[in-house]
Amino acid sequence: MHFLYNLLVVLLVVMAMPVFAYRFIRETGFGERLKQSFGFLPSETIRKVAFKDAIWLHAASVGEIVATSPIVKEIKKQIPGSVIVISVVTASGYDMAKRIIPEADGIMYFPLDLPLLSTRVIRRIKPRIFMLVETELWPNFLKAARQADIPVMMVNGRISDKSVKRYRYLGRILQDMLGTLSRFCMQSPIDAQYIVGLGADPGRVTVTGNTKYDQTYTDVTAEEKKNIINQYGFIDQGPVIVAGSTHKGEEEYLFTAFVHIQKTFPNIAMVIAPRDILRTDELIAMATANGCRAVKRSKLPQEQQHNVVILDTIGELGRVYSIGDVIYVGGSMVPHGGHNILEPAAHGKPIIVGPHMFNFKEIYALLSQRGACLTVTDQESVNAVMTDLLTNQDAAATMSRNSRAIIDENRGAAEKNILELQDLLKKQQQKAETNYASP
Repeated sequence: MHFLYNLLVVLLVVMAMPVFAYRFIRETGFGERLKQSFGFLPSETIRKVAFKDAIWLHAASVGEIVATSPIVKEIKKQIPGSVIVISVVTASGYDMAKRIIPEADGIMYFPLDLPLLSTRVIRRIKPRIFMLVETELWPNFLKAARQADIPVMMVNGRISDKSVKRYRYLGRILQDMLGTLSRFCMQSPIDAQYIVGLGADPGRVTVTGNTKYDQTYTDVTAEEKKNIINQYGFIDQGPVIVAGSTHKGEEEYLFTAFVHIQKTFPNIAMVIAPRDILRTDELIAMATANGCRAVKRSKLPQEQQHNVVILDTIGELGRVYSIGDVIYVGGSMVPHGGHNILEPAAHGKPIIVGPHMFNFKEIYALLSQRGACLTVTDQESVNAVMTDLLTNQDAAATMSRNSRAIIDENRGAAEKNILELQDLLKKQQQKAETNYASP
């Protein structure tokens, strides 16, 4: 089975070579990303983290980086002097890590899961421990870690319904990977149940909560909020709708609602952050077709009459939520499964989502049950709910209080994950001392 996996991976990489070549020519920074993915890491990163008992955290993309940030802060607090290296898969994840995890000693791209490549990278860094954030299981890398006697643990673990079905096809490879992990720190009882159902040792599984409740990088002061409003050109405008991580098929609802609400609030403004930044021009055209005056965030001039900003930059959305009077979180009116609703909740914002939140079942259920999140299902309900929240200040204020209360009540997951890390490192040290003392 492992042989077939390696054969498939090699074939996929070979088939992707023309795409790699095209992106190398057309996409700024892709050459460096590709080089690192093949194990050629920056000498500066190697100098800072190699053979220094580094704690290596792997977070694939932006969402995982958000979860990683509180963990890194807690490591620096509880284990002072620790060397931290972060690996990512996507360019957006890399940019986000640079932005919100300044404590990291090194940030790099994760190696492609090719035979021997993982072994080479692990030997170059020789980390003290490897920590998978959420769910990033790579057969060759985990095999190399096991052979190098590098302990592995999953932190802020999450298993979606889709992942459960996909992983089951891996058979023996899955069992080898799960057997490599010493600890599974899962976000919720459902996640713990899923990972045990896939074959994880129940004795190694614990529920530690979701570290995204501990995020602080999105915190803004009153002065910073004023600056954001000024930067976006909304000084004399409002109220403001912020729509985050939207997908194709959702923005039509937003523009229609915007035009509808404009009759009541002529100075209303909106920020739309598409999940795929490459769709920015499409949304500018859509805004124009709906009679809106839209501008890209990256092209935002100091003086221009506009009422819609399309966010085409990485790492800003979490803080931009602070200027919203109503927040819509995307991926939920279309069957994508939703996106992170904890970021707007951390700002104490009234949150609106569509009916498809299956990737965030427990968080969605908690916020919905506590009246911090409302669900819309069609254009009529989008119009009605947004209008009501903008006109009924008492209702909006109640949702805001509920959001903040939920965040405050659920903090502490990062600390619990690090307690598990410290226990694992202690046992690893005891094992090493025992082996050293043996004749």
